[in-house]
This record gives sequence, C-alpha cells and structure tokens, in this order.
Amino acid sequence: MDGPPPLFNQGVSARARLAFFSFLAVALIIIDSRIKVLETVRVGLGVVLYPVQQALLVPGRIVGVVGEYFTSISALQRENETLKRRQVEGAQALLQAQQMAEENSRLRKLLSARERSGNRAILGTVLYESRDRFSHKIVLHVGTDDGVRAGHPVVDDIGVVGQVTRAFNSTAEVTLLTDKDQSIPIQIVRNGLRGVAFGGADPGTLDLRFMAANADVEHGDLAVTSGLDGVYPQGLPVGRVGLVERAAKDQFARIVLTPAAGVESHTHLLVLLVEASQRPAPPPAAQPEAGARRAPAKR
Repeated sequence: MDGPPPLFNQGVSARARLAFFSFLAVALIIIDSRIKVLETVRVGLGVVLYPVQQALLVPGRIVGVVGEYFTSISALQRENETLKRRQVEGAQALLQAQQMAEENSRLRKLLSARERSGNRAILGTVLYESRDRFSHKIVLHVGTDDGVRAGHPVVDDIGVVGQVTRAFNSTAEVTLLTDKDQSIPIQIVRNGLRGVAFGGADPGTLDLRFMAANADVEHGDLAVTSGLDGVYPQGLPVGRVGLVERAAKDQFARIVLTPAAGVESHTHLLVLLVEASQRPAPPPAAQPEAGARRAPAKR
C-alpha cells in the first residue's frame, strides 16, 4: 500500500530524538569536563584509531615526499648548471691569463732582442697571413708612417723571420724566409763558410743551395746572417742544418736548414729600421790601369 514505511510511522518523532541526543551530548560533555569519566574511553578509542589515522596520512606523506624529491632534483640541476657555467668561466679566465702571461713573456724577449741588436726597431702586430698558399707572407700593423720601408729585416727574439717587401701607410707586407722566392746570405758559425739560403721545397724549411759536395757542413751547424747583402745585420741566427745529403754523381750537396726563429708562430715581431748608411758599401769597381792603351776603333 501507499505511504511511508512502518519504521517512520512508529516510535518517537525525529525532533524528539534530536532534542534527546543533543541534551545527552551536552550532558556527557559537561560530565567529562568535570569528572573525567570518558578519559579511558577516549584513550582507548585513540589507541584503536591510531593505525587508521596513520594509514589515512600515508597518501599525503607520499605526495609530500615525491614533491620534495622532484624539488630537490630541480634544485640540484640548477646548482649543477651554475657550477658548470662558473667552471667554464673560470677555465676561460685561466686560459686568458695564461695567454696574457705568454704574450708578456714574448714581448719582454722581443724588447731584450731589440736592445741586443743595437739597431732602431719597431714592434709590429701580425694582422693576418697571405691567402696565397704558394707564398709565405704576413701583414704587420706598421707602415711608412712608422718609418718602415721595403727591405727592412723582420726578426723575433731568436732570429730572422723575413723581410719587408711592400710598405703602406699603416701596414707592411713581410715575406718569410721560407718563401720560395726569398733568399738570404748566411755564414756557418763553426767554420765561417758562406753561402745563400733559399726558401725550401719542403714547407717550413730553407735550402742551402750551390754548396759543393765536399763542403764542410755538418748536421746541427748554426747558420747566421753574413751581412754581405746589406739588408740583414751580421750575426742574426737564421737556422740550423737539419739534413745533409751527398751523392758521388752530384756536384752539389743537398743541405736543408730548419729556421731558428718562429717563422709562423708569433703575434708580435720586430722590424729593424736599418738605414742605408748602416749597410756595408759595395766594393768599388776596378779602375783601368794608367798605361793601358785604348783598343782601336773599328771603321
């Protein structure tokens, strides 16, 4: 039949039950606060419900631990990136400091070489190398405005590097000793033997040509400028003998020199401002004898 279930049609009304249980709750609160009757019950319920409480807290703790883990990973990654960046910056600073120390050392050596040479010299910075692979030339950041002229020798702290072949207002072209078209008179220090060194067939070498097969030249001999050409001052190191080949069928020996100076490994070089008056004068031409008779002219 229609209507509410029998449970709601029997017993005390809902309002009465609400009032009763409210009164009972307030009474229990007052009694517990005054007499502490329910303390034991509360402790027992706490002991019984503690595992349930801890189990309910596990998901929140797991979420917190996972969040801290990922937060720690992000912090470590940022710290690692910062340390790597600082390491790179420190390595670059250290490399720059080493380069500056080496450059200062080379400059000090060049200054001491200028004092030893006894000639006026000017320090030039290497701008770039020639793009022609068949020639060995560099360009210095000095020129005619600084007193540089074609023919001036170029040296480093060890020996001869090359010669100025063209000079402009603020730049100068230097042909290195190892260029195939370059030549320089030399003299062997050990025995005073003179010769002419040319740019070698092998890269970075010099050839001592037209030396007799029985010439007194040995491996390791030091060759210096002889000063006979009037371009290079006498006594500047040119190179050391690295190879001597003698063949019975050949009239001349094959002698290869290794340049003493850093021909292709410098950023600063010295240009010796050797004046024409400081160069040795050529020998005077032979004068005809006073008693020599003139040849008769042909009709």
